[in-house]
Amino acid sequence: MADENTFGGRIGRYARVGAGIGGFAARVTAERALGIKGDSARNAEALKLALGSLKGPLMKVAQILATIPDALPKEYARELAQLQSNAPRMGWPFVNRRMTAELGEGWKSKFASFEREASYAASLGQVHRATAHDGTALACKLQYPAMDSAVEADLGQLKLIFAAYRRMDPSIDPTEIHAEITARLREELDYANEAKNLALYRLMLKDEAAVHVPDVIADLSTKRLLTMTWLDGRPLPDVAAEADQEMRDKIAVNMFRAWYTPLYRYGVIHGDPHLGNYTVRADGTINLLDFGSIRVFPAPFIHGVIDLYRALQKGDRDLAVSAYEIWGFKNLSNEMIDALNIWASFIYAPLMEDRPRLMEETNSTEYGRDTAAKVHGELRRLGGVKPPREFALMDRAAIGLGSVFMRLKAQVNWYRLFHDTIADFDPIKMSKIQTVALKKVKLDQLVTETRASGSQP
Repeated sequence: MADENTFGGRIGRYARVGAGIGGFAARVTAERALGIKGDSARNAEALKLALGSLKGPLMKVAQILATIPDALPKEYARELAQLQSNAPRMGWPFVNRRMTAELGEGWKSKFASFEREASYAASLGQVHRATAHDGTALACKLQYPAMDSAVEADLGQLKLIFAAYRRMDPSIDPTEIHAEITARLREELDYANEAKNLALYRLMLKDEAAVHVPDVIADLSTKRLLTMTWLDGRPLPDVAAEADQEMRDKIAVNMFRAWYTPLYRYGVIHGDPHLGNYTVRADGTINLLDFGSIRVFPAPFIHGVIDLYRALQKGDRDLAVSAYEIWGFKNLSNEMIDALNIWASFIYAPLMEDRPRLMEETNSTEYGRDTAAKVHGELRRLGGVKPPREFALMDRAAIGLGSVFMRLKAQVNWYRLFHDTIADFDPIKMSKIQTVALKKVKLDQLVTETRASGSQP
């Protein structure tokens, strides 16, 4: 089968990684060695094409970089941003073969219409617009072939990269981070699991009128084909460039509710807040489009997240230590706690003041780099720290979503939003609500894992 995780598939992947990224690196290196001023726009486009043709996890790295304002030169950010919804498409012969493999011969008869050209192409698959026989507009998310091999190969490469990083910078031990990325990426390959995630989000956000979640068409879905109702909307960067302050603020509030209502009510977070995973409607409400990467946390962990905020707010060091221990940090010295508090204060800063404000007043990219450098320096001096697995998606979501708010230039009372969201938090109540919700959408394995692991679902 083309989708099996095979040794040959992984070897082929290693070769393509070397050819794609190596070719780009060789060009830039040669230009520098010869003293030639490179064409940034041309090199940026070459990098986009190299990453886009590879698909898989390496492309996701580019997506994350593209969401962070000023993290890259503008030429590179512009090109890499296109990977989120405009990656190189696979042609019709490929699509026809894949659809036949998933729905059988005569698959076209199951639709009133099916567009040959993909509407979106992403890291693991591409989306085709279609129409059901009753006239319903559909989005058919079709996984690329051999993604099992591609993901396993890239995870192997990432492990080597992390090992090299660990030798160069001993301040962070990424072992658990790699384990978390591995688990989440393997889950993303299973579209049947994503369909359950989608059902969970429909349940969790049913009372959020400003957030729209597609519905799954089960009869037209498989492990590698996910057919959903189509949601019309525009890319957020386009809307942010044209909208007035009131609209940008409205979108930001809706985004906040979409991400943090599930977290503080159900212990569930959407771990991939890059720009291709949502669109904006004309009324400022938002569409969530991708549910491959979610994380379910046990109630005590969420309690720890709130406790850390309260500890920083009150200057309560003992409460901060308790929160870090609940998160899974171990053997923390006083100096290590001081270093972690620097980073935590940066992340929580917009939530500390009861007034409308810009996210970038304290969380600008430049200040973030300076803060990260300071924390890394301290951790390196103290012998390093091993972040728990849960930290990976939580930190990624906070930074990624914060970058979206900065892109919107939203001026919102983040303090009020946060306090309204956690007002009724109770860990016992959350635990019961979470169990009921997960069982209702048949994510029973997650229920078992969450309860058994204590702080590591």
